[in-house]
Amino acid sequence: MTGEQFEVGVGPWQGTPPDDPRYDPDLLAHGDRRNVVDRYRYWRQEAVVADLDQRRHDFHVAIENWQHDLNIGTVVRNANAFLAAEVHIVGRRRWNRRGAMVTDRYQHVRHHETIEGFVAWAAGAGLSVVGIDNLPGCRPLETAALPRQCVLLFGQEGPGLSDPARAACDQLFSIAQYGSTRSINAGVASGIAMHAWIRSYGGPAPA
Repeated sequence: MTGEQFEVGVGPWQGTPPDDPRYDPDLLAHGDRRNVVDRYRYWRQEAVVADLDQRRHDFHVAIENWQHDLNIGTVVRNANAFLAAEVHIVGRRRWNRRGAMVTDRYQHVRHHETIEGFVAWAAGAGLSVVGIDNLPGCRPLETAALPRQCVLLFGQEGPGLSDPARAACDQLFSIAQYGSTRSINAGVASGIAMHAWIRSYGGPAPA
C-alpha cells in the first residue's frame, strides 16, 4: 500500500523458545529478517544448509568467469531457488556476489581454474556437460530431454561459451527467442534451463 513500509521476516520469538538445536538463540531474541522461506525462520544457517543437503537435485550449474560477469550472482540465486547440487565457477575465483542476495550462504560453490580441470571433475563425477548457448549447431532446449545427471554450463555475457568450453560439451542447447535482441543474459538463461530440468525431474515443490 502506498506510504506504508513492510519489514521482511518476523520479529522476536513470542513465548517459550523451542528446545531445538536447529534454532539460533540470537534470531529468536531479535527476530529473523532473512530472505528465507517460513520453514527456516529462526534456524541457524548451518541447519538450513544441512536440511537442503538432504534433498538437493541431481543437476549442477557451471558458469565461466573470465571477465567478472555480473550475471554470476543471479546464476547462484537461481541455483538456490531450484536446489542445484552445486554451482561451479570456472576461471577467476572472485565473482560479484551482489546479485546472489546472500543465497551463496546456502548454496555449495566450487571453483575450477580451467575448463580442462572442470571437465575432468565432471567426468569423475559421472556428469554429462550440457552447454546452453545460441550459437549455430545448438538444438532447441524446448524440445530437449536433459540428462538427469548433468551439469548445465553457461558462458560469459556477450561472447557466450568459450571455444574450449563449447568443445567440452556433450550436448549443446539454445533457448528460443522471438524479439529483436541477439541474446538473453546468462542469469535469465540459467533460470530457464534449470526450470527445464525441474519440469522433467523435480516433482512438486515443498509445501
